[in-house]
Amino acid sequence: MPLCNLLVHLDGGERSAARLRLAADIARAQGAKLTGLFAQVAPAHQIGLVAEWPPHDYAEAARASRAAFTAATAGLDAEWQDLNRGDEGEVVKLATDFSRHFDLIVLGQRRSDDPLTPPDFAEQLIINSGRPVLVLPFAGTFAQVGTRPIFAWSDSRSSARGFYDGMNLVAPGAAALVVGLSKPEDAQGFAYQKESLRLAVAQLAAHKISALPEQLALSEIGLMDALLNRAVDHGADLLAIGAFGGGGYPLFSRGSGSRYMLKHMTVPVLFSH
Repeated sequence: MPLCNLLVHLDGGERSAARLRLAADIARAQGAKLTGLFAQVAPAHQIGLVAEWPPHDYAEAARASRAAFTAATAGLDAEWQDLNRGDEGEVVKLATDFSRHFDLIVLGQRRSDDPLTPPDFAEQLIINSGRPVLVLPFAGTFAQVGTRPIFAWSDSRSSARGFYDGMNLVAPGAAALVVGLSKPEDAQGFAYQKESLRLAVAQLAAHKISALPEQLALSEIGLMDALLNRAVDHGADLLAIGAFGGGGYPLFSRGSGSRYMLKHMTVPVLFSH
C-alpha cells in the first residue's frame, strides 16, 4: 500500500529543518499529504501567581516553524498544526494520539541535552502509535532514503512488520541487503535461519525489490553495533528493523536493542512495532 498521509515532528531545534526537508521529499516522491506537528517542551510564563500560555519563546518558535513549513512544502498538499502543549507528559500523550492517524511518522534522534523534546518521545511513539516511525540521526546529511536500504531480519513478528513497512520507502533500482541477525546456536538452527533468510529475500523479490542475503557472524561485537557497522560499510541510507519485540534477538532483553539503536544510530532508521 502506498504512503498517502505523512506526519513530521517539528520544533525550534536546529535539526527540525532537516527532518522537514526529508519528509517533504518523501511526500513528493509518494504523492502524499504532509502534516507538520509543532510540539516542544516549554514551561508556562509565570506572572505573579498566574500562568500564561503560550510563553513568548514558544510563540516565536511556532511562528518560525510555520513559516519554514510553508516554504518547504510549496506545491504539496500540506498542513501545519500546533500541539499547543508544553508539559512533557502532555506532549508525549497528545502527540502519540495524533500520530495514529498517519501512514508514517518522521522524528529526529534526541540528543541527551535536548531541552525541547521529552526524553522518551521517540520510544513512546514507536511503541504506542501503532505506526512505523522513521527516525533521522541528530548528525549527518541525508538527502533521501531507500536507495541503499538494509532490512534487519530476525524471524520475529516485529521484524516481519519492519520488513513490510520498509518496502514502502525503497527507491526504484535500490541496492538492498537483508541481514540475518539471529545468532546460530547449532547446525540445525543455522539451517533454519538460512532458509528463513532466503524466504525474506523472496518476499522482497515479489515486490520487485532485488536484495542480497547476509548472515551476520557475531563474536565479541554487540548485535546492534554489528548492524550499524554493516550499515556504514554498505553506505546505507535506510535501516528497517522490528522494534521492542525481543523475539529473535538472543543478546538483548525486550526493548534494550531498540533503545540502544535510538541512542547510537548513524543512519535513518525505520522502527516498526
